[in-house]
Amino acid sequence: MKALTWHGKSDIRCESVPDPRIEHGRDAIIKVTACAICGSDLHIFDGVIPSMEHGDIVGHETMGEVVEVGSDNKALKVGDRVVVPFTIACGECFFCKRGYYSGCERSNPNREKAAKLWGNSPAGLFGYSHLLGGFSGGQAEYMRVPYADAGPIKVPDGLSDEQVLFLSDIFPTGYMAAEFCDIKPGDTIAIWGCGPVGQMAIRSAFLLGAERVIAIDTVPERKALAEASGALVLDFRDEDIYDRIMGLTAGRGADACIDAVGTEPDTMSGVDAMVDRVKVATFMGTDRPHVLRQAIHCCRNFGTVSIVGVYGGFVDKIPMGSAINRGLTFRMAQTPVQRYLPLLLERIERGEIDPSFVITHRAGLEDGPDLYKTFRDKKDGCIKVVLKP
Repeated sequence: MKALTWHGKSDIRCESVPDPRIEHGRDAIIKVTACAICGSDLHIFDGVIPSMEHGDIVGHETMGEVVEVGSDNKALKVGDRVVVPFTIACGECFFCKRGYYSGCERSNPNREKAAKLWGNSPAGLFGYSHLLGGFSGGQAEYMRVPYADAGPIKVPDGLSDEQVLFLSDIFPTGYMAAEFCDIKPGDTIAIWGCGPVGQMAIRSAFLLGAERVIAIDTVPERKALAEASGALVLDFRDEDIYDRIMGLTAGRGADACIDAVGTEPDTMSGVDAMVDRVKVATFMGTDRPHVLRQAIHCCRNFGTVSIVGVYGGFVDKIPMGSAINRGLTFRMAQTPVQRYLPLLLERIERGEIDPSFVITHRAGLEDGPDLYKTFRDKKDGCIKVVLKP
């Protein structure tokens, strides 16, 4: 089959690889009908995610048609149309039973390696390094889905692929980011990053009752889309974000702040961002937490900082004195996607949101390598890429 594979920094290729096969009775094989390039895939493309190996199949936003089912899988049948969560979960362990599917104790076969870095292991993820299981991703013609009786959700024929594809990751992630904010009527929510997850967080914050959403970015197309969703957009290259948010909130700060950027902010977003970039380049640091620092300072006393941007290691100079003395709450997670799927599918069916609003580029797998570059470099108005094998 054809698949997008990783061969080093800035080197994604479309090449022929062996077809997947059933390896366990709970597996399923799907024929991929749509997949997407995620912002977190760009961390792999930029070479900042450890334990990638040459030839790894990338991608974790995937849906398709079931073409083969393992002997122990009674939940799916050939012909079912499904969306596959990017988090792989057994559905039976301590965490899965409590709805924390992204903390699954069984799905990462390399959990000991992950524990050495993080103290314990999260769930396995599709197409996201051998630290998180080494599972082949979904930017391919076919994909093997482990624990397929606990993960994928069947979708009705009345909805298009593009309406439901983002249930695999960015819609649940953006919704979770807003849900973490415990939004009350009248609240102001500030969101850093107007990429696909940030756009979903904007829409979700309004769905959950926010009165005002302040969105921070500098890319014209992203800013325009955020404005179209009803957000007040600030450009960090044009004004001081802290001063403006304080001015907009009578000096109090936002009720909650969402970091939808993570470890690779724009280097020109602040002096500390430039220092962070130098430290990472000289192996004196692992992450660049400019946005997290700013979100903490811009949050009101006893507010919430919600973190869904990807961080991989240790972050420097976080203003914990500010957080502790002002009573901030931190909420963060790899999204337990399975927990959100029924609720969000219902919202789509009721017409409350159509997640396809973020799509700007559609192509085949063979165009994937070039579109990784287009997406990374924010060229051609690119916000979200959907590939149709």
